[in-house]
Amino acid sequence: MTDIADFTLRPGDSGDTLVFTGPLIVATMGRIDDRLRALPGPIAQIDLGAVSVIDTVGAWVCCRVARECGAKIINPCDAAARLIAAMDTIDDGVRAEPPHQLPVWTRVPAEVGDSMIEYRHATVTVLGFVGQLVLATGALLRHPGRFRFRALVHQMELVGVNALGIIGLMSFLVGIVIAQQGAVQLRQFGAEIYTVNLVGRLTLRELGILMTAIMVAGRSGSAFAAEIGTMKLTEEVDAMRIIGVAPMEALVIPRIMATIVMMPLLGVYAAVLGIIGGAFLAQFALGIPFVSFLTRIREVVPIFDLWVGLIKGPVFGLIVSIAGCYNGMQVTANAEEVGTRTTAAVVMAIFLVIVLDAIFAILFTEVGWG
Repeated sequence: MTDIADFTLRPGDSGDTLVFTGPLIVATMGRIDDRLRALPGPIAQIDLGAVSVIDTVGAWVCCRVARECGAKIINPCDAAARLIAAMDTIDDGVRAEPPHQLPVWTRVPAEVGDSMIEYRHATVTVLGFVGQLVLATGALLRHPGRFRFRALVHQMELVGVNALGIIGLMSFLVGIVIAQQGAVQLRQFGAEIYTVNLVGRLTLRELGILMTAIMVAGRSGSAFAAEIGTMKLTEEVDAMRIIGVAPMEALVIPRIMATIVMMPLLGVYAAVLGIIGGAFLAQFALGIPFVSFLTRIREVVPIFDLWVGLIKGPVFGLIVSIAGCYNGMQVTANAEEVGTRTTAAVVMAIFLVIVLDAIFAILFTEVGWG
């Protein structure tokens, strides 16, 4: 038995037969590769009956020659047959690039159609997730003992208490900006005193709850998607199902309820800090005493502005938490998808919050709360 790979050509009626001898392994294939690429004439068969041993490199070379020449591989041993079958599978999975790009009048409708199919699939998936959420909520209402109060309190701390610092600072600075910009514009008409109205109504009605929702989406919504997505990736969610724990009840519902409860509270807190920021600027820039600013807030801001913010809060919280949990539960492939889904959760939440805020603005105007 030789330790050197070699081959010969055996003539036949329908074409030559390529007869390999020796070991077809990575250490021996290099010396015959150039000769194989320069084979003359048609090759009808590749005979592996005299091959002593073969590895993946040898099997790949045999498959390449067979594919290029249209030859049939004969007399392989069991190991060679398995490797060649594996190489054929890999080759079958390779798809050639299209020879040229489709014209724009064909490519654009095709891409639009693909996008519509993806949107349809996403819509069905979201509806399925919401349906699972409703069923899980109904199950907890029938069996309240299964509700995880400790998880709820823990998520309320993460969503609400731990966010007080950043939301308070953001709202305080936004209140300063609103007061400063409003005063600059109103000074042209000698109406700086109406800066109080501007700050009070804008923070209580719109910016307080809206900026809070955006901050919670970036802070907590992304955390929901990353946490649940990582648990999906490490098969912890599947393990929970195996031991009889419903992931919707253990992971999703506590996060959603915590966000719904904390969002209106954070919105009021942000509005109050925004008003304080406006009063702080008015004290030094407009000469309006701090206490007088706060007293006038009570006179010029109607109570329904506070109710507008309180009504928006739970709805925004529901949207932000569902966006985060839904995208987390959709992670299936790898760590890269965790990052992609986390980004998608934040973008989806902020987009839907702004759309809903516009709808609320129209609705409240129609009912006389404009």
